[in-house]
Amino acid sequence: MTKPRVDFTPELTHTDIERVLQSVEIPACPAMLFEVMGESQKDAPDIRRLTKHISNDLGLSAATIKLANSPLFRSAEPVSSVRKAVERLGIQNIVCVVVGTALRNTMTGLSSDFVDRFWSRTSVLAVSAAMVARRQYGVSPDAAYTYAMFHDAGIPLLMKRFPEYAQVVSQCQKLGQLMIGAEADYFPCTHPIVGSLLTRNWGLPASVGQAIRFHHDPDAYELPDSTLPGNSVSLIAITHLAEHILSEVSGEQDLEVGDVLFEKALTHFGISGEDVDQLRESIALVVDDAKH
Repeated sequence: MTKPRVDFTPELTHTDIERVLQSVEIPACPAMLFEVMGESQKDAPDIRRLTKHISNDLGLSAATIKLANSPLFRSAEPVSSVRKAVERLGIQNIVCVVVGTALRNTMTGLSSDFVDRFWSRTSVLAVSAAMVARRQYGVSPDAAYTYAMFHDAGIPLLMKRFPEYAQVVSQCQKLGQLMIGAEADYFPCTHPIVGSLLTRNWGLPASVGQAIRFHHDPDAYELPDSTLPGNSVSLIAITHLAEHILSEVSGEQDLEVGDVLFEKALTHFGISGEDVDQLRESIALVVDDAKH
């Protein structure tokens, strides 16, 4: 029997969305994230209030201090307190921390080994993407961080729903096949669509959701602005660069981006071979930092 599928189209129809929601459970937006995002949108966010909330949560406290001490922000002595970490990061990056912690908390019912490996790589990729964004004109590092954190969020949700998902991923690794093609062949929906619905459900910026929706579309860089705005294309390009180089630096197979999309990302920003070498050095620093 042929499986129902959601393909790449400019907009998801109501039927498409219902089909996905019947296949995969999309977690509700956590109360803490809702509150922090609301605070961040005020004219004068209360940093002290956010610090108090973070200090009361061990996971958030650890994540805040870790990001503040990452190569992305470490410009002086390491910080060891939440207050100093919050001062170093600022409100938008605090939102990134809370978003990331909330995302990890959705990964229940999966093996701890998978969660640790997935989250470790996601965290390194998010920092790498933000560092790449710093070198490009007009791309916000915190937006790049959030997008990179979420762009594969549909993968653990699919793994929770479909027991055979891990076997399909393993087969991709053996064959050197990009995962997106295998997902489209075996499952009723793909991780970009699941991830884009998650971001919509959590109230994240539409540009992030659109970028997630199209980040495996082979024509993403050629789509009209009315379908995929330029800021979304730039988020895709940033993470294509970071993810491809991260795989290379880590000695891993690149099952997500591939050579074609990587070259399109380079062209999008007009990046030369020398620039790639500099990006490789920056990402290698992030990888090395994560090992310690």
